[in-house]
Amino acid sequence: MNTNWTHPLERQSVGKAFVSYLVPSILGMLVIAFNFIIDGIMVGHKLGSTALAGIGIASPVYTLFVAMSLWIGMGGATLYSTYMGKKDLTTARQLFTKSITIILLITMVIGYTAYSFRDKLVFTLGANTETFPFAADYMNIMLLFGFVFTIENALTIFVRNDGNPNTSMYAQITFAVANIVLNYITLYVLEWGVRGVAMGTIVSASLALLVLLTHFFRKNNNLKFTRFKWNTKLLASIALIGFPSFLAELGMSVFSISHNISLDRIAGTDGVASFTVLNYIHGVVLLAFLGLASAAQPLVSYYHGAKQMDREKQTIRLASRTALACGVLLLLVVQLGAPYFVQIFGNFSASVTDNAVYGLRIFTFAYLFMGINFVMSTYFQSVGNAKMAIWITAAREMIIMVALIAILPSFLGVTGVWLAVPLSELAVLVTIGMYYKKRAVSERINSLTIE
Repeated sequence: MNTNWTHPLERQSVGKAFVSYLVPSILGMLVIAFNFIIDGIMVGHKLGSTALAGIGIASPVYTLFVAMSLWIGMGGATLYSTYMGKKDLTTARQLFTKSITIILLITMVIGYTAYSFRDKLVFTLGANTETFPFAADYMNIMLLFGFVFTIENALTIFVRNDGNPNTSMYAQITFAVANIVLNYITLYVLEWGVRGVAMGTIVSASLALLVLLTHFFRKNNNLKFTRFKWNTKLLASIALIGFPSFLAELGMSVFSISHNISLDRIAGTDGVASFTVLNYIHGVVLLAFLGLASAAQPLVSYYHGAKQMDREKQTIRLASRTALACGVLLLLVVQLGAPYFVQIFGNFSASVTDNAVYGLRIFTFAYLFMGINFVMSTYFQSVGNAKMAIWITAAREMIIMVALIAILPSFLGVTGVWLAVPLSELAVLVTIGMYYKKRAVSERINSLTIE
């Protein structure tokens, strides 16, 4: 244990530290998000709405790999920051090494196992005869080479938590720019179709990984690969603390699959295509909120480990207020600009366009609550309250949302599908308020008992 070592967070005010992480974190995430939108625009204009729907159907596979990298990556990085706050560099480095090793092994096993029954998997995800060729082309590349971007994604988290959010941002920018260039080449020059889009994603992740590796040459780098023993207790802690992040990404798969299946039943391929357009736009917002929560996580974990509770509370207040402000702004922008956002993805039929615009204007009310829910889930995860973090994530993306999407369309049709997420986000925020009210009452009773 090195008690003489001083972390940069010790020398900064909370506000300055939060901004120093917030700006590169959100910029990096937004660049990634706009990259996905440009992907959608290219595919929509070049290959049409059916190909776009096919990618949307196969996207849960990509999401699953990201979920695995976040599960172990966020769990390991959170503990890494906590032990850095305790000045225990040896344990922190062992956690880093274990996390990267586990992510590589797990994602390779999952990918190659799923590839052996790939055709059945595509239909299970909601493909029909029209969308199957496109969904299969995208999914198969992801299954074979997805381990590349899982390592890149996890290392991005660790580099940011090691006090270098700028390099994480540069890696994200590299990924986005390379992906746009490669997708243009594969779609418009080589005409490789959806398979080329998937290949571009893998190559771009490889280039971003090279950028992240430059962190290891910095003088203030604390990320070191070291020998370790398979400590069951630490592995369990990584899995438990990181589980909410896994659920959050897995919830995106549930979100996509449930909406695809419900809209296919109600509105057919046009309904699925309209949701895919909405999902591209929604992806920008999700990544922005994820960037916001990711900026708070290293600070909260470090302050919690260092037992600096006032700084911990100040960080979460700043993050929550920022999330609310962003939610209001996003709601206004999307309400006004929904028709224009949909049109940039291609010249679709009136059915696809009208349904996408209608869905966006209902769906975006979720953003008033979603950002705060993201921040609070990350907060509970960062301080080791996995139970509450798991509840927030599972309720908003699975339990309540799936119940609503199963029930509401029977009464409201397609409107019920679009309402499921806003109502689930609101319900979860109410439960967070109830949790704090109950905890405040409990603390008041305990203080009276002590007196």
